[in-house]
Amino acid sequence: MTIRLHAKGLTKTFTLHTQGGIVLPVFDDVELTVKAGECVCLHGPSGAGKSTLLRSLYANYKPDAGQILVKHLGQTVDLLAAEPWEVVEIRRSTIGYVSQFLRVIPRVGALDVVAEPAIANGMPVDEAKARARTLLTRLRIPERLWSLAPATFSGGEQQRVNIARGFIVDYPILLLDEPTASLDAANRATVVDLIDEAKIRGTAVVGIFHDKEVRNAVADRLFEVGKAAVPSSSGKSDLQMSAGAMVE
Repeated sequence: MTIRLHAKGLTKTFTLHTQGGIVLPVFDDVELTVKAGECVCLHGPSGAGKSTLLRSLYANYKPDAGQILVKHLGQTVDLLAAEPWEVVEIRRSTIGYVSQFLRVIPRVGALDVVAEPAIANGMPVDEAKARARTLLTRLRIPERLWSLAPATFSGGEQQRVNIARGFIVDYPILLLDEPTASLDAANRATVVDLIDEAKIRGTAVVGIFHDKEVRNAVADRLFEVGKAAVPSSSGKSDLQMSAGAMVE
């Protein structure tokens, strides 16, 4: 199976400048490989660094050391060494990200919000909007809301718009940060179906799923994240990560 993403030697710390420069180690020398058609779940206690690792894989955070190698347009690119414009291009066509929160331009309707990534990726407008309608329908967003700005929606509705936006492009790599956290059982089942369909297409999925049923339904293996790091002046930590645990 093709390796879509290979993170190696990742080390990340945060320096608390407002607290005397205390160094908070988050993770150290992390290695993670994700293949096409595989879903790897980041798993561990709160504060262990799961979200920081996921955001690092999207280049929202820059680790202190290491590489994040991704397959992009037939070439292997180190996301951490890429120029800013390259990161934008990689996000446009290669790495999708569904965060816990929807951040969109006010007054833009839900249908256009969902269709936008596909249009930016070169899909014809009519096709992108047709795909957006299909996703919004599957995620039970009433048609009467499609022309309205998602900022006016409930939290669960916003999350479903966010999911539709994340799945409208067939990204080779997809990062999911608790995509089902605000959803009812029916919509959680729909998200599971969308993830399974992405895996069948060959997408490499990395996600955080606190819902045990969803996690067991989609994850091929767990990437165990150890207990939360203890800050110290030396910058050392007993936080450990490994990729050996299988789904319960």
